[in-house]
Amino acid sequence: MRCLKAFGERITSRDPDRQTAEINIRVALMNRFDALGTAEIKRVA
Repeated sequence: MRCLKAFGERITSRDPDRQTAEINIRVALMNRFDALGTAEIKRVA
C-alpha cells in the first residue's frame, strides 16, 4: 500500500491529466476516512 502517498506529500506526476487523477484519488480517500469517522446519531424517544 505504499503506492498511495501520504496526504502531505507533493504531487509527483508531470502530466496534467495524471495530476488531476492523483488529486481526485486523494480527495476520495479523505472523504471516505471522514465518512468512517463520523458518528451516526439516532434520536431516542
